[in-house]
Amino acid sequence: MRAMLLELPGKPLRLAELPVPRPGADEVLIRLEACGVCRTDLHVVDGELPDPKLPLVPGHEAVGRVAALGRGVARFRPGDRVGVPWLGWTCGQCAYCRSGRENLCERPLFTGYTRDGGYAEYMVADARYVFPVPGHYGAAEAAPLLCAGLIGYRSLKMAHDPQRPDAAGALGLYGFGAAAHIVAQLARHQGWRLFAFVKPGDRAALEFARMLGAEWAGGSDERPPVALDAAIIYAPVGALVPAALRALAPGGRLVCAGIHMSDIPSFPYDILWHERSVHSVANLTRADGDEFLALAPLVPVVTTVETLPLEQANEALARLRDGRLTGAAVLTMGL
Repeated sequence: MRAMLLELPGKPLRLAELPVPRPGADEVLIRLEACGVCRTDLHVVDGELPDPKLPLVPGHEAVGRVAALGRGVARFRPGDRVGVPWLGWTCGQCAYCRSGRENLCERPLFTGYTRDGGYAEYMVADARYVFPVPGHYGAAEAAPLLCAGLIGYRSLKMAHDPQRPDAAGALGLYGFGAAAHIVAQLARHQGWRLFAFVKPGDRAALEFARMLGAEWAGGSDERPPVALDAAIIYAPVGALVPAALRALAPGGRLVCAGIHMSDIPSFPYDILWHERSVHSVANLTRADGDEFLALAPLVPVVTTVETLPLEQANEALARLRDGRLTGAAVLTMGL
């Protein structure tokens, strides 16, 4: 099979010919049709996340058809369209797994980081962490749902005040890329007022945010016209934390949704006071996946994607790094 291979962080991926993997017990072999290009892939390739499996096939927004079943798999049949997310395996035994917090597992494996992922024509995955893909979506359109959508959904859940779980007020989204363009649709569906913050001077992102229902859109160095009840940061920029705190109303919640962020600068306690809070999102649970993938076609969530062939993975990563994408980049396998 063809695969894009990371041999050393900081170096371009190499197009390689590899043996088609075989599924082990409790695994499925998937013939891939598409794989989204996520900012976390960029962190892995650029060496910002430590100790990846090497050599590595990146990619964790993978969509394809089940090609073969390993021993013990009963959930799927050959031909089923499925998707594979970032969290690829958990131990099931630690205190976090036993208490329904498998996203915090002490010994996890991650797709496209510590196990091979979806920048390839085939991959194997733990059947427990494979989701049926709603028939509403084509493969390329479904791919961003597997991380941008799932992590976006979890971050939006965390933005709610737990004492008022059904309340929806003014929500700020910092960084308007793959995740935010999905969350904007979910938020509007739930009744949130939407305020978008983009890289100063990025007119295309401003227009994209307005098209998706933002009643105000501006640079990340600007203040919104109203105090925010919640804010979610998708851009990996630590300096946005104090900026977002200053935009929050008393009691507001700030959610940091990325797996990696530059250092957060010091800030005065005054902007955290009045019971403002800061939370981070770590991975996902299978319950998140089931809930979101059932909800997405009902909204309906529409993904905006730019497709490139598998062998142009380096170009897709470069465009993501430079902010030259609208929506999400998706690699297609041409099988």
